[in-house]
Amino acid sequence: MGSRKGTRLTTTQDTNKGDVADPSQAAAGVRRIEWAAREMPVLRSIRERFAATKPLAGIRIAACLHVTSETANLMLTLKDGGADVRLAASNPLSTQDEVAAALAYEYGIPTFAIRGESNETYFEHLNAAAAHRPQITMDDGADMVALIHTQRTDLLADVVAGTEETTTGVVRLRALADEGKLAYPIIAVNEADTKHFFDNRYGTGQSTLDGITRATNILLAGKTMVVCGYGWCGKGVASRARGMGAQVIVTEVQPVRALEAVMDGFRVMPIAEAAKSGDIFVTVTGDINVIDTPSFDVMKSGVVLANSGHFDAEINLVALNGMTEAKRTLRDNVEEYSLTDGRKIVVLAEGRLVNLGAAEGHPASVMDMSFANQALCTEHLVLGPKLENGVYIVPREIDDDVARLKLAAMAVNIDTLTDEQDHYLHSWELGTH
Repeated sequence: MGSRKGTRLTTTQDTNKGDVADPSQAAAGVRRIEWAAREMPVLRSIRERFAATKPLAGIRIAACLHVTSETANLMLTLKDGGADVRLAASNPLSTQDEVAAALAYEYGIPTFAIRGESNETYFEHLNAAAAHRPQITMDDGADMVALIHTQRTDLLADVVAGTEETTTGVVRLRALADEGKLAYPIIAVNEADTKHFFDNRYGTGQSTLDGITRATNILLAGKTMVVCGYGWCGKGVASRARGMGAQVIVTEVQPVRALEAVMDGFRVMPIAEAAKSGDIFVTVTGDINVIDTPSFDVMKSGVVLANSGHFDAEINLVALNGMTEAKRTLRDNVEEYSLTDGRKIVVLAEGRLVNLGAAEGHPASVMDMSFANQALCTEHLVLGPKLENGVYIVPREIDDDVARLKLAAMAVNIDTLTDEQDHYLHSWELGTH
């Protein structure tokens, strides 16, 4: 990872403010946050209500999220709702330094995040946020939950509940729950229809291609793009790549998803076969070593590898380094690996999230719905019924409320059921006339 920038957490004042790259960037961060807010009308309406009613008064929240202008608007919503919030980055390359500075020095939300921070500093920051002794945890990948369940079990007594934003995090949490070790209830925000249908599909689809093109400036039309995984994120990436003129191949391990990709008009094949013809590869599976040595062995020279799964584990960079005799940086977020057989493989954003490492992440209008779910689920966890330990889906009424608010913001009206229609849908007596 890049070298650690910024100062160590050595004073009470630093801890109370957070740890950011450059406090003088705060004014620029405010502008970015305000620009994102223009495209987040749903969250804005929730923030206005929260400011008036204070449903989160006195609640301590520790969040481990991507520190972006959209996330900042969520943090401000929680704060206006009365919460006492601390924020740490959920990825060393996704932080927008000016946004972190604004949160810490303009809005009074202690923020621990520096773009390009080392893994050591990443966990240092995570611990600093956890030291807040949270009652609610908010995760993007479940690192905060993992920390509290392993190294900081002393904090468990204070934690009431949590939320999780990503597919990867939900997988980790369900594994923890299956082992009977999950110590508090967590709502899987990722499972909301108004999250995965839109954030995962449209947000990841657009922002992934944005990251690839910003990093490389290559023309996608005419290229063969291999999309590894056909979940909601993979569907979005494949659809947008086809729209840009790429020839798209999908690789999958789940038969229903593979069949869906075929029916959607994509070629589907094993990665070992796809590796021979791909020009650009994108991993969006949430699993480890999806692209590994057998694929590297048969790739064409000059291929580009990118990852849009949460963790930097989908491309086996350890194996790739073992095949490499030289490595150089060609441009920002573009590293070329020269293999011992003379071929060259290009990796974007160090194998981390390319949409945040090489671009700005999802558009604000998509994150509007995801973060509206986060805010309303947090309110539900604080004011709603006590839940047993486990992983829960977003309550249907919250999902529907977010959709209604988004439609209203877009000036779109829809029908409502008549009493007769509602009765018909809730009865069994009526059938063929």
